[in-house]
Amino acid sequence: MRREIIQTLDGSTTIQLQEWNECYHSKHGAIQEAKHVFIKNGLSLFQNKSISILEIGFGTGLNAFITFLEAPKLNLNIDYVGVEAFPISSDEILAMNYVNELEAVDQDLIFKAMHSSIWEQKNRLSNTFSLTKRKQFFENINDIEQFDLIYFDAFGYRVQPELWSTEIFRKMYTSLKPNGTLVTYAARGVVKRSMIEVGFIVEKLAGPPGKREMFRATKKELILLSINI
Repeated sequence: MRREIIQTLDGSTTIQLQEWNECYHSKHGAIQEAKHVFIKNGLSLFQNKSISILEIGFGTGLNAFITFLEAPKLNLNIDYVGVEAFPISSDEILAMNYVNELEAVDQDLIFKAMHSSIWEQKNRLSNTFSLTKRKQFFENINDIEQFDLIYFDAFGYRVQPELWSTEIFRKMYTSLKPNGTLVTYAARGVVKRSMIEVGFIVEKLAGPPGKREMFRATKKELILLSINI
């Protein structure tokens, strides 16, 4: 499939798949979308603790890199797992301008290390951030109550509806710890119904620039009450 590096409206880059007319990030702003969906409405719910994050669609590494930059502000110790079946090429990595656009030139080596680090192995990138990249299809995820937060950043329902199925969201639900959270840019009714079917409590939130709405889903812990008679 033909791929092209394009600039989004906030100045940051992304990859466009020509045949699908689908991008790795929003054309309205890759960085803006990542910060709104995954940081503001996901990561910022956690402060002063150790957490584990699962990213569905590691892609360009943008979400992981912004999470690395934001974590110290929230005093977080993060164990980050990124799942990606089709890693991007070294040329595409070099074409991403996130380090400059995020004014994080001093962390350029971290962004490069995220992509050069060994797959299927935990890589310690700082005292408070570790990254494990798994080359894996989403349907093969079988984690059980391992994660506090999921960034669900798969390609859109329009081009890959199978990635937004009840079966996939059941795996996400199982992967989360009780009271864990999943955030995604999506806001389709069919996606919401699949989330609810597997047990999620779903909120509809204001979306990032160029998108009216997004979803945040929570795995609520069931409290069983015993009644003494």
